[in-house]
This record gives sequence, structure tokens and C-alpha cells, in this order.
Amino acid sequence: QVQLVESGGGLVQPGGSLRLSCAASGKIGSIEAMGWYRQAPGKQRELVAGIFSGGRTNYGDSVKGRFTISMDNAKNTVYLQMNSLKSDDTAVYYCNIATKRGTTWGQGTQVTVSS
Repeated sequence: QVQLVESGGGLVQPGGSLRLSCAASGKIGSIEAMGWYRQAPGKQRELVAGIFSGGRTNYGDSVKGRFTISMDNAKNTVYLQMNSLKSDDTAVYYCNIATKRGTTWGQGTQVTVSS
């Protein structure tokens, strides 16, 4: 079993920054990819950013240039640095890990961008 623990969400003003963390533990094995998704009320869950074992990254169009994903392989932890936050970024952010055993989702962390 793989467990994911997310942290770093909260309330921030427009234009502000937040850093999300997601630590994986348990029988992880080889990580193929980790990523962040988000779901706003009334909307479908969407990809925010992903990072693959070789270091390649990809981003959703709405966050390119503002968000940065990174991974500490030694700690099995993925980070999402979010800058220039907008009200449209308000959502529950979910961490995801893909290994040869399958995929696992975190419980989600709320990010609210509001003045």
C-alpha cells in the first residue's frame, strides 16, 4: 500500500504564493510519475502539473509560467510552487503517484485565493 500525505494548502490573496508538498510512504517501489490535479466546485478534476521519473515535466495550460513542480527522490516527495495565484486557482488540490503497482491519490488539500 502507498500512502500520500499532502500539506501546504490554505488561504492566500490574489498575486500571492503557496507551496504544496506531497510525501509518499509505504510499499512504493519504483516511481514512474507524480503529479498534482485540482478540482473546483462544479468542475471536473484537471491536471495541474506532472513530473516523470526522468525529470520531464508537463503543466496545464492555465498554470504554465506560474507554477513549478519538482521532486525530491530521496524523500519520495513532490512539491508544487504556485506563484501569481488567481481566484480561478481556487480548488481542492490532489496529489497522485504512479508506480508499477498502480496509482494512488491523496486526500486533497484546499487552496483558496481570495482577498
